[in-house]
Amino acid sequence: MNYLACDLGAESGRLMLGRLRRGRLSLEEVHRFANVPLQVKGSMHWNIDALWTELKKGLRKAGALKVPIASIGTDSWGLDYVLFDENEEIIEPTFHYRDARTARGVENVKGRIDWADLFGETGIQFMPINTIYQLAAESPERLKQAHRLLMIGDAFNFFLSGVAKSEESLASTSAIYNPQTRDWSAKVIKALRLPTGVFTEIVPSGTKLGGLGSEFRSLKDVQVIASCSHDTGAAVAAVPAGRRSWAYISSGTWSLMGVETAKPVLTDLCRELNFTNEIGYNHSVRLLKNIVGLWIVQECRREWARQGRDYDYATLTKKAAEAPPLGPLISPADPRFLAPGEMPKRIADYCVETGQMPPDGIGETIRCALESLALQYRKTLRELERLTGSKIKQLHIVGGGSQNRLLNQFTANATGVPVLAGPTEATAIGNVLVQAITMGELKSLREARQLVRRSFEIETFEPRETERWDEAAERFGKLK
Repeated sequence: MNYLACDLGAESGRLMLGRLRRGRLSLEEVHRFANVPLQVKGSMHWNIDALWTELKKGLRKAGALKVPIASIGTDSWGLDYVLFDENEEIIEPTFHYRDARTARGVENVKGRIDWADLFGETGIQFMPINTIYQLAAESPERLKQAHRLLMIGDAFNFFLSGVAKSEESLASTSAIYNPQTRDWSAKVIKALRLPTGVFTEIVPSGTKLGGLGSEFRSLKDVQVIASCSHDTGAAVAAVPAGRRSWAYISSGTWSLMGVETAKPVLTDLCRELNFTNEIGYNHSVRLLKNIVGLWIVQECRREWARQGRDYDYATLTKKAAEAPPLGPLISPADPRFLAPGEMPKRIADYCVETGQMPPDGIGETIRCALESLALQYRKTLRELERLTGSKIKQLHIVGGGSQNRLLNQFTANATGVPVLAGPTEATAIGNVLVQAITMGELKSLREARQLVRRSFEIETFEPRETERWDEAAERFGKLK
């Protein structure tokens, strides 16, 4: 069968065609488009109309292929949402999670629900960009006007099918979902005085929503499926893991690092270490931590491009590989590295503040970022072992960041465990796999992961120079 995956990322979107043939899965890019946030009077918004226009272009291209397509599903980043009025029109703007309003939302939530109670209810780590803090920053006028709230991926499934549902993996990122009741948290909604009617029914990953709208006549009989609508949930479904004890990193702008568990971990230690419990396929739990990821490198590249030094990522990585090893380090978890703009200066300032010689030039700056990120992975892996009481023996890195072979090797060195890198297109693959299970072509997630191992190249990186990295980890642990 053939399947369409609409994969919406924070920097770009694409429509991918997945083909299952003779025990192999292949992917073909049908249409790719930029996702460019809007800057309006100092506020950041998403251009939902532009994304929908581009997706429709992609669907017309898919229809022109003249191949039978069984289904389509959308996955997206988490946290953000679209508000609709009673006429199903979007209430503008659709805010970006990096909009400064979230700071106000954090203060509003603090005054209404205790942090320990909030974690015990939702199992979600503290991040000021979480949905709960965005909603707490909303104006009463907008909330009063709102008839429905849908997370980004769910909104696009609604555009495609006309059926409004909240898919579980995406809802679970909001800090308004209770992983024990598998429903919206009445306690949180009441504490924040949110309108209960805006929250739609939560459905499991792999729920059929209905047929594709009549606007797409060339794609008749195509089912719209709420796959794993959260991109991390989709990516983890595509991890080509076997039975061995393993962890994963879904690597891109963000690095989502964690393990799969059967039940949420809601302990005090989990809260103190700031881990999160998100839902995956078949109600599994993704016990993970959000790490700032390759955002730091991306922002460095953007800053240098503004200065007239426009290097591609391959060139930046080459320069980093040629720079001296294990020099100055930063803590990627420092809040200053979340904000856009002037990233090389932020790195240099941090080094000066922590008594280190700042990196000299482009190569050293990128190497500093990559080595620091690998050491953050090491710290997170050790914390996961504490939380689960289980030794992690393999680390799978999937997503676009798995193409960075230098970071993969640094990660193996830092963690001391083999790193298995690939597949790159994990979110689209996982989206397709869940659709294929729903449509009956695959029997289970285990079979789906075996299919990934057969279909895509997986590169292994063995640990090297572990003693030097152990010494660097001691320095890293002392950083503020």
